[in-house]
Amino acid sequence: MYCPPAVESTASTVRGLDQLEAHVQSRLSGQVRDLQLLLRDNGLVLRGRTRTYYAKQLAQHAVMQAGTFSVLANEIEVS
Repeated sequence: MYCPPAVESTASTVRGLDQLEAHVQSRLSGQVRDLQLLLRDNGLVLRGRTRTYYAKQLAQHAVMQAGTFSVLANEIEVS
């Protein structure tokens, strides 16, 4: 079955985001709860909750090291 290129790239992007999210979660050992990576304007917005600013920074660096997308905003809530 033929799929238009836009659909194929969207599906591969979603798979890529899922894989990146799983990679970040594994690097953080559960330090960030409810982690979400949202694609916005060719970059990512990080969302979730954590207890430390260090874990928030680790999440951002893990995404940056993957090098797939730039980080537009880190909205991980520290409480």
